[in-house]
Amino acid sequence: GTGLGGNCTGCVICSEENGCSTCQQRLFLFIRREGIRQYGKCVHDCPLGFFGIRGQEVNRCKKCGATCESCFSQDFCIRCKRRFYLYKGKCLPSCPPGTLTHQNTQECQETRKLTWQKATWPWEPSTTEAGHGPSNRRGLPTPCLPEQQPHSPPASGGSFPIPTSREAPPH
Repeated sequence: GTGLGGNCTGCVICSEENGCSTCQQRLFLFIRREGIRQYGKCVHDCPLGFFGIRGQEVNRCKKCGATCESCFSQDFCIRCKRRFYLYKGKCLPSCPPGTLTHQNTQECQETRKLTWQKATWPWEPSTTEAGHGPSNRRGLPTPCLPEQQPHSPPASGGSFPIPTSREAPPH
């Protein structure tokens, strides 16, 4: 029909009432709902608030979760809606204990990694820590002081974070 114009771009099957129902390969079918009507359109990238799923017969745009503004998949959010905070791909009403809340980015940041890194290798002398803080009779930094280890290592045992600085544990 006429009047469809650009709405059938990339379409294989298109109708005046519902727009596109089948897209060309590699394109995603984005269905826009307007009241009781739904209208299909073929897009290269799914719009904000949607993510693309590649299927055997059709690639379609699927809506992100209710609290999620932008997502990589149904289970992994990249950006949260107002009043929600991003933590490990999920949008939470508040950041969990042991994390810092970043208001401007709406993200929760782990604080444990930094403290474990220091507490996990207390025997590692470094230029910044040498000569500072309480020490034992031999003058070496005393391991496992409450001030140096506010968080205990994970209960799973043996799974410690890998140091991100230049320092490495002794071999």
